[in-house]
Amino acid sequence: MKKFLVLALIFAMLFSFVGCGSGDDDASDDPNGDEAVADVDDADEEDPLAGDFKIGIMTGTVSQGEEEFRMAEQMAAKYGDRIVTATYPDRFMQEQETTITNMMAMADDPDVKAIVMVQAVPGAAAAVDRVREVRPDMLFILGSPQEDQDVISTRGDIVLNTDDLGRGEQIAQHAHSMGAEVLVHYSFPRHMSIEFLAVRRDRMKAEAERLGMLFVEEDAPDPTGDAGVPGTQQFITEDVPRKIAEYGTETAVFATNCSMMEPLIRQTINNGGIFPVQCCPSPYHAMPAALGLSVPADKQGDLAYIISEIDKKVVEMGAAGRVATWPVPVNMMFIEAGVEYAIAYLEGETDGRVDAPKLQAIMEEIAQSSVELSLYGDTDNYFLYLSDHIIFGEDI
Repeated sequence: MKKFLVLALIFAMLFSFVGCGSGDDDASDDPNGDEAVADVDDADEEDPLAGDFKIGIMTGTVSQGEEEFRMAEQMAAKYGDRIVTATYPDRFMQEQETTITNMMAMADDPDVKAIVMVQAVPGAAAAVDRVREVRPDMLFILGSPQEDQDVISTRGDIVLNTDDLGRGEQIAQHAHSMGAEVLVHYSFPRHMSIEFLAVRRDRMKAEAERLGMLFVEEDAPDPTGDAGVPGTQQFITEDVPRKIAEYGTETAVFATNCSMMEPLIRQTINNGGIFPVQCCPSPYHAMPAALGLSVPADKQGDLAYIISEIDKKVVEMGAAGRVATWPVPVNMMFIEAGVEYAIAYLEGETDGRVDAPKLQAIMEEIAQSSVELSLYGDTDNYFLYLSDHIIFGEDI
């Protein structure tokens, strides 16, 4: 019997080598991961990861945050059952105990060695505390946190957030690099009473003036006011052509509210202006709708397809070089980078739990462009993120 078992083992080992490239369903793919995983069900045969570990991803539901939900799906498709997914409830403010329970369920699997949570909504800090009581070894990567910075920085091993204040200077610089001589800033008093939005506006204005640009502040109707979102959108639809007619086509426009984005993009392109970036930078944010693009259901999570279609449409409309955004939606970036960083850490490829150069290299590989990471306050693990832009008609 022992001889039989030894022979069987040798045969199995030989088969595993000669089976590569044979075309059989259960033949292994390239061990370096060069061939994409086509089916989640084949993940056991095509496991690109070394070591015995899993990674948990917690996101909102489709209704709360489709971009991050779809990225979690993509990570599961890439790494198969090495990825465990969960969601926090839509009513996360009222149901924080459910968030804690769902995270604990992931941590109950001893093979789960890291958890990536995006967005880190209220309840995240308490959930991390509960997990660490039983799993002090767990690596936590928390993106887009919504709890106090000083609290969340002590919970996550890596915390990722957009550098919204740094975007003040960045937007002015980017608009100027695209040829803008005037920068129009649309907002309303309620938003300007929010400190970080007001500070970002002030920094944008100071940088624009330093660069020799005219900075124009324009009050728009508040979408929560009597006229609602339709009133705000109608104002943008009418005012953008006026501004470009007054100041010329080297006028760039920016607005602080998401409901303004679709008419802002459409009217800027139609009137020959410059659109440097959305309030929430992403190829998905308002651009397909503003350009009249219909995205097939099977392509809605395909970022490369979305960018390509936007690029074609922008060029077709004669706006090449005058419309831009960030190449990867922020929350999708945080999930993918979080998973890839966790893998690197668990496979011993990082310098400890917090390796800023490794994190930046991973993010730049994902974005295929440069990114800037700076630390919040005196922390050594709370990273503020700025991406370089892609300009449609030039960079694609």
